[in-house]
Amino acid sequence: MMLIKTVEELKNVLFQINCGGKSVGFVPTMGALHEGHLSLMKRARKENQVTICSIFVNPTQFNNADDLKHYPRSLEKDIAFVQNYMDFIFAPSVEEVYAVPATEQYHFGDLETVMEGSARPSHFNGVAIIVKRLFDWIQPDRAYFGEKDFQQIAIIKSLVKQFNLPIQIVPCPIVRDENGLALSSRNMRLSETERQIAANIYRVLKESTAIKTKQVSAIQKFVADELAKFDIFHLEYYEIVNADTLHPIQNLDDAPSVVGCIAIYAGEVRLIDNIRYK
Repeated sequence: MMLIKTVEELKNVLFQINCGGKSVGFVPTMGALHEGHLSLMKRARKENQVTICSIFVNPTQFNNADDLKHYPRSLEKDIAFVQNYMDFIFAPSVEEVYAVPATEQYHFGDLETVMEGSARPSHFNGVAIIVKRLFDWIQPDRAYFGEKDFQQIAIIKSLVKQFNLPIQIVPCPIVRDENGLALSSRNMRLSETERQIAANIYRVLKESTAIKTKQVSAIQKFVADELAKFDIFHLEYYEIVNADTLHPIQNLDDAPSVVGCIAIYAGEVRLIDNIRYK
């Protein structure tokens, strides 16, 4: 495993790889790595001849300065955790990534106006800025993203399509703790009690798929009412949408593929998750 910290070194290394015609699998991360990230890396390693991950807490996608300040950082631990699965780790500084100031403006239509886009204005533009720069520098054949960030995957697929990038976006299943809580770097900020209570998020989502109704409003009410039983939760949104367009629907029969997406605070920690209805 080689640790790379500059764009120039990254380009030099990857130029040699590309000349050899080897396929490159890329896993972008913001660090604080866990088994969910590792599942992406194992798949990348299985499907490509060369693997690289990035570890970079990207400031342009944070709307809340306090959230950025408290985002967990553990570079040395992260490197030790994944060094047997990645050929290269790209861990640049903010100054290195944004040597050219972030002035790019990307547009994703309806995809960026719902759910996370509504709750976190400019968030997806910040995501697009860093992902586009990483794609331009690394030029991978495949890039791997976890389905916990369901809306983000739709945004990145749109980005790839807009710029006609020859990159396959590979969505990978959510990895969960034994209690059902979706693995997330933010989970590190939860107390042990909060982690146990947060497991109810997935439990309630699962139960909502068994309700004998196709009316979205009734399902949303069930989820909101059940989660309101726990004092630590503050529900930001629970939207049930067309999985392809992310447009809200009124009835489960309104779209061929349907997903429910949630953003909820457990204490001071904002968590997201999702579940398929069909």
